[in-house]
Amino acid sequence: MSWTRGMCLLFVGVAFSMAGGTRAAAAQATGLPTFNAPYRAFTRSELGAVLTFPDGGGTAFEGAYRMSSGKFDLGFRGGIFTPGGGGDSRLLIGAEARQRVVTHTEDFPLDGALILGIGGQLSSGSSALIVPIGLSLGRRIDPKDSKISIVPYVQPSGFLVAGNNSDFLFDLGLGADFRLTPKFDARISAGLGDVEGVSISAVWVH
Repeated sequence: MSWTRGMCLLFVGVAFSMAGGTRAAAAQATGLPTFNAPYRAFTRSELGAVLTFPDGGGTAFEGAYRMSSGKFDLGFRGGIFTPGGGGDSRLLIGAEARQRVVTHTEDFPLDGALILGIGGQLSSGSSALIVPIGLSLGRRIDPKDSKISIVPYVQPSGFLVAGNNSDFLFDLGLGADFRLTPKFDARISAGLGDVEGVSISAVWVH
């Protein structure tokens, strides 16, 4: 755990040192409309590539790595966001933790997990620290006579954006994870609210 704590402290320190300037978009830890299913698809770890199209233009490319520890898992992500309209590109860094907190019953049909993150969008004169917290609710569906399983979910989330102009935002994340093979997931999510857009991911699980 010392390595993961050190990485978290690194993200916090870099984000705080560069926070300041204009308000950044905020959804998950790197400020983009990417969300999480209520439980992990992997046993030990997963590695993924994420492509995001925020509302308003631009494209983000990220790499993501997540590892497990009991019902808890911790993920790290980073990449580049190139805004539309010729704006300056931004460095994206973030860390996210997921903890299972709800298990479905006869009275409540959904599984749930608490999502907490920290990260930022970093560029000269327009950086921001982003702290999201959300509750992901969904349930795995295993279609009959199919090897593909699906996890549709919703994730209402609040986001503290800290910089020269701090703010608190709200977004409703909608998503679905598709288990295509025992080792590969395809995922899609979208944000509705203060930040909108679509994100797609290709993820290899172990």
